[in-house]
Amino acid sequence: MGGAIALVVGGLVLLTAGADRFVLSAARLSRVWGLSPILIGALVIGMGTSAPEFLVSVVAAAGGGLDLAIGNVIGSNVANLSVVLGATALVAPVAGHIQTLRREGLLMVAAVALLVALAWNRSLTTVEGIILVVAMVVTATVLVWWTRQDADGAWTVTVELDDMVFDSGRPNPRFEIIVGIFTLAATLAGAEMLVRGAQTIAREWGLSEGFIGLTLVALGTSLPELATALAAARRREHDLVIGNLLGSNLFNSLGVAGGAAVVGGGALSSDFGTGLLFMLAVAAFAGILTATGNKLVRWEGVALLAVYAAFVITSF
Repeated sequence: MGGAIALVVGGLVLLTAGADRFVLSAARLSRVWGLSPILIGALVIGMGTSAPEFLVSVVAAAGGGLDLAIGNVIGSNVANLSVVLGATALVAPVAGHIQTLRREGLLMVAAVALLVALAWNRSLTTVEGIILVVAMVVTATVLVWWTRQDADGAWTVTVELDDMVFDSGRPNPRFEIIVGIFTLAATLAGAEMLVRGAQTIAREWGLSEGFIGLTLVALGTSLPELATALAAARRREHDLVIGNLLGSNLFNSLGVAGGAAVVGGGALSSDFGTGLLFMLAVAAFAGILTATGNKLVRWEGVALLAVYAAFVITSF
């Protein structure tokens, strides 16, 4: 058991640190090579915090652990909009008010609803995985097109991106390529360690891989979103907080779940019915928050944390 716990902890450290630095290298190289700031902001940065979920889920599904993979997607989505959003609200009230976030919120709710519909019969086939991946490609295209139409959004992304990319001077492309390769390898190794450790713990404790994916693995892979959201909240960058969480859940529901189903689709042994309903409920809540522009205050943050506790208890 000690070895399994060490694998989980070590995997989380490698996964979180490796994914964060890999995304930074990708963004720096993209800027050096002249790619659009809008494209980088919408895809590389917006979806980059979902890299741990993607790698863990695909590695798990490829090894026959589809339950762990889908549990990770559901648990991460719930954690993002309950633990992460709730903890962020405790730091500072959160409100999303720009048109881009409203549209992204609607897309996120639609993506979650599609995943719920496909997984409700306790299976996610390869064909359904392809449907989700195609939907992700279409959605990414729409997001980029929308962002190009929003001049204010373009300025915001450019400023935030330049602050991140050029925080220590102009990047060295050769150095960033080398760092990117090593951090990608570290991220993949971390994903493999986390999956193996989680599967061992599930067997030792007599728990299903689905439950471990919903809780332990999902909470671990949501750490990048939590770190990003808390940092943005301290600077009162509300749109960045909500945009990061909406983009992460959108990518989780379509790209991560779809990728897992493509490499290892089939029947699900665990009953994810309750988890799917929780995921849809918190997605609808976030969608309403972005559509109305209402503030999320501290007591509501506490309520969201209580929602996550209820999610864990009912998933046991």
